[in-house]
Amino acid sequence: MRVITFEEPGRVRVGLETPAEIVPGSVRVRTIYSGVSAGTELTAYRGTNPYLNRKWDTERRLFVEGRTHAYPLSGWGYQEVGEVVEAAPDVADPPVGSLVWGIWGHRAEAVVPAEKLVGHLLPPGADPLGGVFARVGAIALNAVHAADIHLGDQVAIFGQGVIGLLATRLAVLSGARVVAADAIPDRLELARRFGAAETFDVRGGSVAEFTRKRIAGADTVIELSGTHLGLHEAIRTVRRGGRVVAAGFYQGDGVGLRLGEEFHHNQVQLVSSQIGGVASWLSHRWDIERLQRTFMELVHRGEVEVAELITHVVPVERAAEAFDLLDKHQSEVLQLVFRFEE
Repeated sequence: MRVITFEEPGRVRVGLETPAEIVPGSVRVRTIYSGVSAGTELTAYRGTNPYLNRKWDTERRLFVEGRTHAYPLSGWGYQEVGEVVEAAPDVADPPVGSLVWGIWGHRAEAVVPAEKLVGHLLPPGADPLGGVFARVGAIALNAVHAADIHLGDQVAIFGQGVIGLLATRLAVLSGARVVAADAIPDRLELARRFGAAETFDVRGGSVAEFTRKRIAGADTVIELSGTHLGLHEAIRTVRRGGRVVAAGFYQGDGVGLRLGEEFHHNQVQLVSSQIGGVASWLSHRWDIERLQRTFMELVHRGEVEVAELITHVVPVERAAEAFDLLDKHQSEVLQLVFRFEE
């Protein structure tokens, strides 16, 4: 069966792998769509992912000498949608024939523990493409929860890619007044449609100076550009004692991040948000599964419109071309999706 493999930095191949055997408690899912996370998967494509150069010690939760992953990297992917085509005799849920969303990588099919797909059924009539947003939606919701938004809060959101746009919509649903910042006009227009009260083109000046003139600074900033300069400007933008949620995937050394300036003088709270866990003060009530299901419920109720975020649906055979486009012309792509079946 077909699987997408990063052979080395800048080189992608669509190869074949042997399908897995059904085991007790599992189902076989045939992939229809597989969504790409531009941030995380570009780190694999470009060779900048820290797992490729450092080893993650899961017990001590430290990066140490060594490496966690090595090329070739097969099956990376962020969220998949498929049809359950076979189930072990001891499995009744999800039923054969149902459409489900889950995580099994950029491959034509997978054998998945059935318990991982319980509650992941797409309702009748739902567009299967919507299922590729469950994980990126959970990342956005996780960041909004970490921001601890209250009704009437002034919130700035840096970066209006897929996750930033979803965070904008979720922050608005949470009662915030959102200023959306980005360098791409089309994305700022989408941010307005997603409910942003104001938008700011970062090519035209300082978000911090803009917000301090208009709203005396933001109560909270969610940083999703994934750049150190963006994180520094986010710190400058928040009010004294305010919170910056750093939810981007930052690469390399923190060039441009000057912590002796506003961060130090304004006693800024800096909180990391990452899909590996929820905010510590919410962990007794929330987990990643609940984040994903909650987001998909919002999609199915029509409170979050995800269809217009999809800019490219590409046959899996064109994966190398698609990643080259994403790498060299990232501003032209929002949500990239691979199609495995006609």
